[in-house]
Amino acid sequence: MIATANELKPVLMFDSGIGGLTVLREARVLMPERGFIYVADDAGFPYGDWEEQALRERIVGLFAKLLADYDPEICIIACNTAFTLVGADLRAAYPQMTFVGTVPAIKPAAERTRSGLVSVLATPGTVKRAYTRDLIQSFATQCHVRLVGSENLARIAEAYIRGGTVSDDAVLSEVGQCFVEMDGRKTDIVVLACTHYPFMANIFRRLAPWPVDWLDPAEAIARRARSLVPQVADAVHPDTYDFAVFTSGTPDFPTRRLMQGFGLRA
Repeated sequence: MIATANELKPVLMFDSGIGGLTVLREARVLMPERGFIYVADDAGFPYGDWEEQALRERIVGLFAKLLADYDPEICIIACNTAFTLVGADLRAAYPQMTFVGTVPAIKPAAERTRSGLVSVLATPGTVKRAYTRDLIQSFATQCHVRLVGSENLARIAEAYIRGGTVSDDAVLSEVGQCFVEMDGRKTDIVVLACTHYPFMANIFRRLAPWPVDWLDPAEAIARRARSLVPQVADAVHPDTYDFAVFTSGTPDFPTRRLMQGFGLRA
């Protein structure tokens, strides 16, 4: 399908905080003709602290306004916790909109592992979700999959992304359970099942007791979105988009500076 430039609509990227910037970075490479609106629900962050029904109602309600205000071409939910909980609800509530979700990359991990030992580093909400268990049952029954629900890593990553310092001990206490030794085999893949975590991948690599593949799903999410967005002939990148919306309404200076670094007005 080929659209004309004057019909271009923005791509809306939604996350609980600023971790979805990992997905935005990849999506921009694949969709350079599109403008982006990045929505951070920082007033609700972190989602792991919410009761499920309350969080479901919050996100579905937020999208009623977001879709009315911005009329996007597609919505990318760059948050495992959000999409594994409310993906089906969003599609049911807004059937006219296309939603691309973020789920733990368990299938590609199962296909790549040589040792058969895979860990999924996620938030507690993603770990306990039936959606995650179903992915394991569908694609990784031949693997030993350890689910590691980190209570604090999303908060640590948010601070780190904004330029804060983090201690090695604090990070190790969150990721140490990912490393399993069994019958002479060792974990060789850790799925990063929160879009905040890839920002800390270099720290993870440095602290790991042995080399592993830290699997970041951002590129795959971007490819999926690209496949669903109409190709545009002779498109000129619009000037009206490329901004970030914070549900708190009050992003601090480090956050605004970070958004500018990603080419977004805050």
